[in-house]
Amino acid sequence: MAKKTTRKSASKTAARKVAGRKVGAKKAARKAPKGIRPITLSAIRPIRRSKPAERSAALAAVGGAEIRRDIGGVRLEAGRAGSGRVKRMVYPPGYKWSTDTKPHVGTEYCMHAHVGFLVQGRIDVLYPDGCIEVFEAPHIVAVVPGHDGHVVGKEPAVLIEFDFEGETISKFGMPDAHRHE
Repeated sequence: MAKKTTRKSASKTAARKVAGRKVGAKKAARKAPKGIRPITLSAIRPIRRSKPAERSAALAAVGGAEIRRDIGGVRLEAGRAGSGRVKRMVYPPGYKWSTDTKPHVGTEYCMHAHVGFLVQGRIDVLYPDGCIEVFEAPHIVAVVPGHDGHVVGKEPAVLIEFDFEGETISKFGMPDAHRHE
């Protein structure tokens, strides 16, 4: 004689919604269209918003990075990709190039071109002629050499950057300095 098996629901008392009404688990299963299982209350999870502490956990070390260092308070992680590099730059809140990095490089302005994607935060870029570019995440970034910049707000600015070291300007077809044309 075949052994009779019974199927138990996860929770006999858990309510299910079918057509806007609360019904028991067995009744919900009978009313649901074939192939569609009713949603259990335990399956519904609230959306979690990340907290500042969790955001820093999300900034764990980049896999594949060959370079990891801090420069003037900026965390740099970079790795090769073909003839170029992919970098993650993490600029802390309150960072300003002319205050934090200028003493380390000895130039009046940042002379690097920056091309990438701002994942988090806001960066304002200032040029000697008074022009300001505002980048607020999520945003594509293209900054020509000869600029100052600073992080605005209380969260770090995270920039995923692509460069070709000394050839970034020519490879991306960018001007070598800020101009009004």
